[in-house]
Amino acid sequence: MVKSMTGYGRAQRQIGGRDITVEIKAVNHRFFEFSARVPRIYGYLEEKLKSFVGSRVARGKVEAGVTILNLQSGSADVQINLDLARGYVCALRDLCDPLELRDDLSLSAIARFNDIFTVRKSEEDEEEVWAAVCEVAGEAVAAFVAMREREGKRLREDLLQKLERIETLVGTVEERSPQTVAQYRERLYQKLQEVLGDRSVDEGRVLTEAAVFSERIAVDEETVRLRSHLSQFRKILDTPEAVGRKLDFLVQEINRECNTIGSKAQDVQIAGVVVEMKSEIEKIREQIQNIE
Repeated sequence: MVKSMTGYGRAQRQIGGRDITVEIKAVNHRFFEFSARVPRIYGYLEEKLKSFVGSRVARGKVEAGVTILNLQSGSADVQINLDLARGYVCALRDLCDPLELRDDLSLSAIARFNDIFTVRKSEEDEEEVWAAVCEVAGEAVAAFVAMREREGKRLREDLLQKLERIETLVGTVEERSPQTVAQYRERLYQKLQEVLGDRSVDEGRVLTEAAVFSERIAVDEETVRLRSHLSQFRKILDTPEAVGRKLDFLVQEINRECNTIGSKAQDVQIAGVVVEMKSEIEKIREQIQNIE
């Protein structure tokens, strides 16, 4: 199936007291390359995400972003260093008499000393967290893949149109090639008549020369292979797996046959047709760079 390498997907859900958001986007790349932005305390999710996305995406530079907001108040544990707090209180009160200050210590004043508090995140079950993130990531990937498939459908239609155009041009070459031999034979006959004057022209020699010329410029094998490649191209477009690399290889073979036709044919009209074919092939090559 034809899929574009560019795409975007996003999903957000609240699961198990957590608000989870997953975003996935991708651009063209020869291979599968993955990077993720996850909260530092959830760093272990990156490799799991890479494996999860990699099982559904064959090629492309993929970036994933994950945000996790804990909605439950019990997710953190605050501990107080009472000895340190008492030390602050005693030290402050010791300042009152020497500096002739009023003792107006309050809880809010002591709370400004941050080092008397220690905040510890309660330990979370990694598998539980991953199960929740995986569920949201599955929705994001589904949206991401759906976007790729929609764009891939448009790419497929465009490629099919270009293949039809190339087939039409191949037909022109096949029709024109025999005419080239006939015209060569006629030119050769006229040339010999001019040279020999009243003497008769050796018909056998003319036919032999025409046959040699015909063999030299024959492109039958190339056009047959070219049609076969175009047929194979269509079949690959309809296969379920990623097709980008296969199409990239096949378009090189199509271009090779086209170049051979251009080098063999000694005809201005065929040369012009070859130029048009190469133009369509180049357009196909550019489109394939967008296919997974």
